[in-house]
Amino acid sequence: MKSAHHIAANSSSARWRRSTYSGGNNECVEIADNLPELVHVRDSKRPAGPVIRVNRAAWSAFITHLR
Repeated sequence: MKSAHHIAANSSSARWRRSTYSGGNNECVEIADNLPELVHVRDSKRPAGPVIRVNRAAWSAFITHLR
């Protein structure tokens, strides 16, 4: 089985989007949920910066908790 790090190593095809709640400012997180296995999360102010990758179950639990 491949590790999550190996699966997500290439995120060049990620389609990034930010929450509609951000109001159009550039101080928000962006997510890419179009890739298999993992959801990618980054700081919109630093698009070339680090990316956090979480499995879909963890992301779903996080979003459910926020609501």
